[in-house]
Amino acid sequence: MKRIEYTELQDNFFETIGKEWMLVTAGTPSRYNMMTASWGGVGWLWNKPVAFVFIRPERYTFELTEKEDNITLSFLGNSDEARHIYNLCGSKSGRDTDKAAATGLRPVNMENGGVGYEQSRLTLTCRKLYADNLRSEAFADASLAGRWYGEKAGNFHRMYIVEITGVWINE
Repeated sequence: MKRIEYTELQDNFFETIGKEWMLVTAGTPSRYNMMTASWGGVGWLWNKPVAFVFIRPERYTFELTEKEDNITLSFLGNSDEARHIYNLCGSKSGRDTDKAAATGLRPVNMENGGVGYEQSRLTLTCRKLYADNLRSEAFADASLAGRWYGEKAGNFHRMYIVEITGVWINE
């Protein structure tokens, strides 16, 4: 992997996150988990390059995100292999499944103490800056809370705003 400056990024993150998806990985090289996410964003806040991601408390990745200061966001591309990995990591729990073994993901220790993957075309190493739970009373459009949360849909996400501390690409 080659490190680049965040200002060199060429991705359209509407496409990258919304259509390609990403793996959010939390934990340490000795105990980590990844989950697929298609909600989030990248931007500029508090004079820092940031990303924001959303994790439901019932996810195993949530537990690890709460314990550690750093996470990674990994983008695998749009290949059939990437789609298989995203689908498995979005549908299986790391409590019950070794997702790296099941998908063939090859973990890489990142400089922030987190985990990335050899297969990633792009990896963002990140440090938590802020976290808060979404709440039904905070929705200006109440129909969104009813559509995405509740008994059948799941618990409210926790939003994490993370500083992008490193950008890595595979050449």
